[in-house]
Amino acid sequence: MTVLIDDDFLFEDEHGPRATWAVNSWLRTLPSSGAPSPNSWRAYTLAARDWLTHLRRHALGVFASRQELVAALGTYADRRLSGPLDEWLASSWELQVTALSQFYGWAVAEGLAQAVPFTQAVGVRMVDGRLVDKGRNLARLRRVKPHVKVQYLEADFAELFCHGLAGLGPARLEDETFRGRFPGRNAAMGRLVLGTGMRSREFTHLLVHEVPALPAEPTEVPIPWAVPELGAKGRKFRTTWIDYVSLAAVHAYVELDCEMSRGSWRPRSHLAFCAP
Repeated sequence: MTVLIDDDFLFEDEHGPRATWAVNSWLRTLPSSGAPSPNSWRAYTLAARDWLTHLRRHALGVFASRQELVAALGTYADRRLSGPLDEWLASSWELQVTALSQFYGWAVAEGLAQAVPFTQAVGVRMVDGRLVDKGRNLARLRRVKPHVKVQYLEADFAELFCHGLAGLGPARLEDETFRGRFPGRNAAMGRLVLGTGMRSREFTHLLVHEVPALPAEPTEVPIPWAVPELGAKGRKFRTTWIDYVSLAAVHAYVELDCEMSRGSWRPRSHLAFCAP
C-alpha cells in the first residue's frame, strides 16, 4: 500500500493526528471499496498529496469549514487547470475530483469531517424501469459529446478524398489500379455530403426532384438546399447550403444516369457465374 509521509516523518504532533494520518487510513480502505488495483492506489495517493500541498500553501486544514474548503477548491481548480503544467502531471482533474470525493465521503462517514468542498446536484434517471435519484459532482468538467469529436477533413484532403471516390490518383489522372464501382456516383455524393453537411439518413433517401436547380452561371454565393422533413433529423424541415461546384457534380451524375437508362448501351461482356 502507498502512504503519505510528512517531511519530518511524523504522523501526529502536539495537536493530535495530522492530515496524512487520515489520508493513510482512507488509503487502506481502497482495496475493499472498489479500487483493488495498485495503480489506483498510487494515483489516489498522488491526488491526495497534491490537495494537501495546496491546503498547506494556504494554511488551511484538511477538515476546515465548508466555506474555506470551497474557496480552496476554487483556487485549486484555477491552478490545476491553468497553472504550471509540470506541477500537475501526476493525474488529471477528473481523477483529482474522484479521489477527493471518495476521501471526503469516507471522512464524513467516519465522523472526521463536518463539511466537504464539493457541491452535489441531484437528478433523476431511469434504472430497471423505475426512477432513482442520481447525484452529480458539479466540480467535474463537462464531457465532450460524441458529435463534438467529429474530425473534419482539411480542404486539400477533402479534395483528395473526392478524387479517390472518382477513381483518380493524386495527379487527378485515371488510376489504372482502381477497382471500385460507380465512381461518378460516389464522387458526386462525396461532394454533396462535404458541401451540404447532410446526415447519412438525409442523403441516403435523397430523390432526384429534391436536388435544387443549377444556376445558369457559376456563382460564389452558396445555393440553398431544402432538406425535406421526412428525411431530416427529428422530421423537422431545414435548409442547408451547397457550393456551385458540388451541385454541378451532382447534376452531371443525374444527367449521365438518366441518359444511360434511356440509351441502348450494354456492357461488352455479361457477368457469368463460375462454379468453384
